[in-house]
Amino acid sequence: MHMYRTVILAALLAAASSSAFADTDAETVVVTATKSPQPIEVTGSSISIVTAADLRNVQTIAVDDALETTPGLTVVRNGGPGQPASIGLRGALAGQTLVLIDGIRINDPSVTDGEALMADVLANAIDRIEVLRGPQSTLYGSDAIGGVVDIITERGGANAFTPSAEAEGGSFDTYHLNLAARGTVDRVDYGAAMNLFHTNGISAADARDGNPETDGYGNFGAAGNVRWHVSDSVSLDLRSYYTDARVDFDGYPPPNYTFQDTAQYGRNALLASYAGLNLALMDGRLNNRIAVTLTHSNRKTFDPSVGGEDFFARGSDTRVEYQGTFDLDPANQIVFGAEHERTGLATESIYDYPLVPTKGHATRDGVYAQWQSLLFGALTLTGGARHDHDAEFGGHNSVKLAAALPLGDWGTVLRGNYGDGFKAPTLYELYSAYSNPVAALQPETAHGWEAGIDQSLPGGRARASLTWFDRRTSEEIDFFSCYGVVSAACAARAAQGGYYYNVGRARAQGFEATLSATLTDALTLSGNYTIMSATDETANAPLPRRPHAMANADLTYRQDDWSVGASVLYVGRRFDGADRSGPLPSHTTANLYASIAVTDGWQVFGRIENAFDARYEPVLGYGAPGRAFYLGVRTAE
Repeated sequence: MHMYRTVILAALLAAASSSAFADTDAETVVVTATKSPQPIEVTGSSISIVTAADLRNVQTIAVDDALETTPGLTVVRNGGPGQPASIGLRGALAGQTLVLIDGIRINDPSVTDGEALMADVLANAIDRIEVLRGPQSTLYGSDAIGGVVDIITERGGANAFTPSAEAEGGSFDTYHLNLAARGTVDRVDYGAAMNLFHTNGISAADARDGNPETDGYGNFGAAGNVRWHVSDSVSLDLRSYYTDARVDFDGYPPPNYTFQDTAQYGRNALLASYAGLNLALMDGRLNNRIAVTLTHSNRKTFDPSVGGEDFFARGSDTRVEYQGTFDLDPANQIVFGAEHERTGLATESIYDYPLVPTKGHATRDGVYAQWQSLLFGALTLTGGARHDHDAEFGGHNSVKLAAALPLGDWGTVLRGNYGDGFKAPTLYELYSAYSNPVAALQPETAHGWEAGIDQSLPGGRARASLTWFDRRTSEEIDFFSCYGVVSAACAARAAQGGYYYNVGRARAQGFEATLSATLTDALTLSGNYTIMSATDETANAPLPRRPHAMANADLTYRQDDWSVGASVLYVGRRFDGADRSGPLPSHTTANLYASIAVTDGWQVFGRIENAFDARYEPVLGYGAPGRAFYLGVRTAE
């Protein structure tokens, strides 16, 4: 069976590499690279776009499944649906990638490393996802060492009311419901959606190790996105995003403290809101945006064996920001802005020593400016700088340089960029009982560059890209174990057994190859391949759970009222531990999907996930779902 999966993957990638007949002439506009709408060809950056049509085609439920199909992005899941999942861009650690939903940061201040809880982010009325790779702190400040994932929901439309609905069920007693509506009424554009998901799931601890109990997951989510055009030059934005999830998980119970089935479960809630005022001046040449965002998270875990709740964590993030975009002339644009952020944390575990809550807050102010200029009618240059000031670590400067050069009528674009990234110490690292007792923690910093070429193939019906990247990270925060160590710091942290400190150095380098093609008017294919070396230079060892090779391919055949397709994901060998422990073999999974119109307004759709029933551990000791079947109905496009 392994041979068949490998052959299918190779065939799809070979087809992608050989096709020269796809239609990709339409200009693609992105906003994440420069914080203003720009054709993707002039940004000089590596960006992947996952569209609403892509999500619908492969019937995506969890956003991290869609992200895993983009180049250079690793998803680490501790088991099946709803279990903790983290993402890493180009080898970056989980908390070093910034995740936005409609401009709102959802990285959780209550989490130890400040990462976004990706397991709870489901596909819900998403218009598109932009994945921007490489250090991006000039425009985005902290947490953007690996890059930025920008999720944008639907809003507005040609009609006053355009509803959509989707319901499905299948393996593991799974059911899923999505309801959404969008439209334009007079001067108001709006979009709203809700989703309900439930599955009995699989055992988080690998069932092959004698763990038969399933670990279920439920998620209710809602999103809203409204813009009121007060006048031709003034508009108001109101946006909100909410999730409430419950997940069963496994642990390390006495007396042997090995990973196995337990009755533990957790509750995660997140509410994020945005209010913004947009003002256009000077005949639309100067656009101003003032916004306030509020994010509140609440996480709890429960262990019936110790009487109930054993942990809680509450986080908050308040941001006030101003952004201006000034078009000096058709060839020059300046983006500038200022931000103020205050984050807060309150957390406690019954296993902490001493048994007192951890509380703390941090404030950060930043200013930035970026100039983009078109020279000689072809070469686009972008340069930017940023200064942040933090009450804990003082000031930090970031810069960004980018260039993009199309070569005449050849369909070729040469691009390159250099960027800085930084990540401020998390509140837990600063204020928990494991904080550094002798030295203030400094931000993790990164410097990265990339060079690439994009090529539209003859006839304009395919587009290929090749990118070489390199990033070095310094001052990474790690935990120092005081076992067997005599020092003043260890004497102060004797009860805890260690503390956080700046020590780590890491490097990630490699190349990404992508190709999208329309082989015929009905047959489309896309594929990408990443080779990456991600190394902990302090320990002289590969970074854990970062595969050396990753590949994806998707082939779809579409007619007016039906479509069929297949996708393949390959994840290469990697180590589970930082000391080269726990080798995890490579694995390949394949999905099959299809849809057919049954009336003018409704479609029946279905899919087979992990069609060849691959058995693997995504993380050492954790299980992964086997072959699964799903069937549903939805409104037509």
